[in-house]
Order: sequence, then structure tokens, then C-alpha cells
Amino acid sequence: MKEKELRLVLEEGEDNRIEFKERLDSIDREMVAFANTSGGRIFIGISDNGKIKGIEITNKLKSQIPNIANNCEPLIEIILEKFNNILIVNVREGADKPYLCKSGFYTRVGPNSQKMDRDEIIDFFKVEGKIRYGELINPDFVYERHFDERKLDEFLKLAGITKNIDTPLILNNLGVAENQEGKVLFNNTGILFFSKNLQDTYYHTTVTCALFKGVKKVNVIDRKDFNEDIISNINNAIIFLKQHIPLRYEMTGEPRRKEIPEIPYDALREAIINAVTHRNYFEKGANVMVEMFDDRIEISNPGGLVKGLSPEDFGKKSVLRNPNIAGLLHRIGYIEKMGTGINKMRELIAEAGLPPIKFEFTKFFTAIFSRPVKKAKEGELFSKDFGVKFGVKFGVKGKKRERMVEILDTLFKGNILEIRLISKKFDVTKRTIESDISFLRNNVLITFEGPPKTGRYVLTEKGKRLIGELNE
Repeated sequence: MKEKELRLVLEEGEDNRIEFKERLDSIDREMVAFANTSGGRIFIGISDNGKIKGIEITNKLKSQIPNIANNCEPLIEIILEKFNNILIVNVREGADKPYLCKSGFYTRVGPNSQKMDRDEIIDFFKVEGKIRYGELINPDFVYERHFDERKLDEFLKLAGITKNIDTPLILNNLGVAENQEGKVLFNNTGILFFSKNLQDTYYHTTVTCALFKGVKKVNVIDRKDFNEDIISNINNAIIFLKQHIPLRYEMTGEPRRKEIPEIPYDALREAIINAVTHRNYFEKGANVMVEMFDDRIEISNPGGLVKGLSPEDFGKKSVLRNPNIAGLLHRIGYIEKMGTGINKMRELIAEAGLPPIKFEFTKFFTAIFSRPVKKAKEGELFSKDFGVKFGVKFGVKGKKRERMVEILDTLFKGNILEIRLISKKFDVTKRTIESDISFLRNNVLITFEGPPKTGRYVLTEKGKRLIGELNE
């Protein structure tokens, strides 16, 4: 140190990286506080008000200070520097936080070293990554009762891993369980992925999906809560959206037409995976939410931005709140651990010609997708006498005719046919609506396309021609 630098330090006074002390009293607290934050320097021989008092720098003093640093847990790295009758203790930021001295845990807040209370210590451990939710063992999860080997087999298949060793060893190699005294103990990552039913262990891991009427959280049309396992939760949330997002069709010149959702499925899938992967699982009072309104879709998770990631770096850098959870999802191709997911979402939305995604960072992280504004097209609505013509042609009348026209109108507009919603609208049983659907299918006006769980009803070519004829 040079005289000029010392004068500058004295002028500026104590701050988050500078501490003045006349003697060694409580120096261990200052060391711990600096090690737990960004490091700093302790000037021994200077009073609190910045006056040089000086101190006799003996060999005993120079050995005393390292001993104090070594008695902290874990030991603190320091470098001693002498300038005239001032001894400067350079404390490096710790690589193994948090650090503890005999009187407790301390952190640096401005020019003061403050002792942390219980809640602050817990938060510090979480923030610094000393406590990771996914790595915590839960002894209440019983291997023989709660573990689903079928889900492990499916995971290994997706990951391209051959099952050539015993299951407990595979779980251990995946980092989701460990063997202790003959017992297989699961950590939270293993529980999230391989539970028979996640609801049996945790309730806050639910992904809640809701469809609202209008643009406010008032009238719920449909709601589903998924809490089977993390992969099923993701897949079921995507299926929920697919059931409610309208499609339009483009003829590609091939035998089959191309289905185009109003918001790209892949963008929504990325957002759901991001929410499940990066949520704060220590927060047990909130779920991942997938909410669909007339004008938007919001996908949110508790936790806000990950510690160490600024809004300016969002989408440019990758910081993982739950690296072990992300690691397993990466193995099966659900995510790339390169921070590319956000940019991929943005590109998909731009290619679809939709407004940019809005991201909100509070105690929650929220991705907001704008839905296209629907405009009535010529010929989109049925003519006033369509129902009468339909009834005459097929010999149906009254409420039965109205229900069938409603079904045809729903499919003609490219919307999902919700049996439950139509039965509720007409105040009849689902079986009655299913009977109406059977009538329309038997007359080859509608058909069902796709797998039983994710497929949908669509108009046949005959049905489209009929609608065109009766609308004339």
C-alpha cells in the first residue's frame, strides 16, 4: 500500500469492504462477515472515525491473527500486509460459504458486520446453494411403497441408458437416491421424477391449469391439477392447453392438412418446462400455474429470477436454481442447459407473427403469451335457417337439433369440442351429448383424429360440404 491509497481509504471511511479497528477485539466477526460477502480489508490501528492510532506489530500479533482465522469454520484465507504502524488483514471472499465464528454467523451490510438470525441463516444457505431442494433426503418416501419402477424404465429409455445393473445402483448413479444401512433413501429429485403418485408426498409440486371465461380470474370454465410426477405434470399441462387452443388449417398439397395452433405448442411447452425446472420448491404456498384467458396465456412459477441472474442478462446467460432437476430433464431431451429456452420461445412466437412474450419478475416468474384477436370472417357464422335445414334433412328437431348444430358450429370454427361444456350449456348429461356425437359420426359428418387422450373431433369433408350447402 502507498500513502496516497491510505489517505483515500481514510477519506472514504468504512464501507462494505473496509473496516477500521484499533485492536483485535471481535476481529473474527469481521473476518467471517467479509468471507460471507465479497471479501474486504481490516485496518488494525485505525479508530472508527478514521484516525490513525497505530499498533505495535510484533511476531506474536502476526501469528495471532492467522490463528483466529483458522479457528473459524471453515478456516478463512487471509493475507497480512504492513504499512508503517498499521496492520492490514486482507480477507478473501469465501469459496465455502457460510463461515462461522464462535459468536455466530455474520454478514457485511454497508459499514457494519451484522449477526444473522435463524431465518436469515436459512435464507443464506438457500441463496448460496448450500441447501438445494433437489438434494435433500426425505426419509418418509419409502422405496418399496412409493417408488415406481415403470417410470424409471421409461426415463432410461428416453435417456438412452441400458438397464444392466440393479435398480438401487442406477438410482444412485443418477444422483436421486443413496443406500444407507440397507435402505434406499430418495432425495427430492428422485421423488419428483419417480413417485407412483407425487401427491402422496408433496402437495406444493402441483401444476395447476385453468381456463377462464373473459380476461379476469373470475369465471373458471375448466381446471385441472396435476401432481403425479414432474414429467407427467409437464406433459399433462401441455395436453390441457392443446385441448383448449383453437387450430386453423392449411392445405399443404399432401394427403393431410397442416394444423396450426394460434400459439405454437413448442413455445408453450418450453415455458411450462422452464416454470417446473426453475421454480422455488422451498416455497410451499404456491404452485406452477398455467392460466388461459380470452386474450392471453400466463405461465408462472414461484421464485422470480434465479439468484445471480439480472434482468439484463435474462435470456443471455443460464443460471440454474435446481441443477439436479435440470440435469435429469436434460438427459431426456426436455431442456438444453445452455440458456437457449427463452430465445427459442421468442423465435417461435416471432415466426408465428404474434406479439412478443412479456416476462415479469417479482416473487414469481411469469411468461405472458398474447392470443390473437379473433375477427369474424365472411361465412364463418351459420345462416339463420341453417338449423331448420339441418333438422329437415336428418329428421331431428328441438333441443336435439340445437345441440347438434352447436357441435357442428364449434368444429367449423376450429375449436375443441368439450363434451362437458356442451352438456353444461344445454343442461343434459354427458351421455346425451355422446349420443348426439354418435349420430353425427354415423352420418359421416364428424370424425375423431389422433390418440384417445390427445386427439380431437373434426369435421369430415362431407360435413364441410354439407355446411356449405345448408349455408347457401
